[in-house]
Amino acid sequence: MFEGVPIEAGKRVRVTQQLPTPEGAWTTAVEGTVRRWRQATTGSWFAHSKDDRLWLDRLEMRLDDGEVTVLNLDQYSLVEPIAT
Repeated sequence: MFEGVPIEAGKRVRVTQQLPTPEGAWTTAVEGTVRRWRQATTGSWFAHSKDDRLWLDRLEMRLDDGEVTVLNLDQYSLVEPIAT
């Protein structure tokens, strides 16, 4: 996932994510600049975790075209630094 990769604002990264399917895996990748990384709750009341919320790793990025996107990181996410 992203162990060992410092996810700091201003860093340029490539995030590759996979969605498992019965036929294999659907893979997509995006590149951009990190705006912020945080753990945030969902509105899930049934999670039975801290404060009865499900905590997700969320990465907010600015893509090269200026779009801002928020990615939910999971065990199928790979965050790689890109040299600038």
